[in-house]
Amino acid sequence: MDKRIRVLIAKGGLDGHDRGAKVVAAALRDAGMEVIYTGLRQTPAMIVEAALQEDVDAIGLSILSGAHMTLFPKVIDLMHEKGMTDVLVFGGGIIPEEDIAVLKEKGVGEIFTPGAPTTEIVDFLRKWVVENPKV
Repeated sequence: MDKRIRVLIAKGGLDGHDRGAKVVAAALRDAGMEVIYTGLRQTPAMIVEAALQEDVDAIGLSILSGAHMTLFPKVIDLMHEKGMTDVLVFGGGIIPEEDIAVLKEKGVGEIFTPGAPTTEIVDFLRKWVVENPKV
């Protein structure tokens, strides 16, 4: 039997809009994944600690506040400090195209902008976990 994919969905920073994060969390759950939703206003340290404690395969960050160029790199840096090099970071929200390229260079696996089909997110995660199995 295949391992069940575990995903942490987090709202970093002061952004209080979580509808998109909840839609994605529900879609991942409905696709058979185990989803941990951290709730609003999480610091990068809180996100990484929760991901470490929950032994997740991926962290999904939802950011609409414009803080993506700060929050994504900080989460990735903290993950590396904790040895979490086998955990995917992906995200979504209002993120300009030019920033997406920079975030991917910094280690973000994928960014899904508003209107992205949830099936695209599910397929991406399934493919990533198959191609990057945890040892």
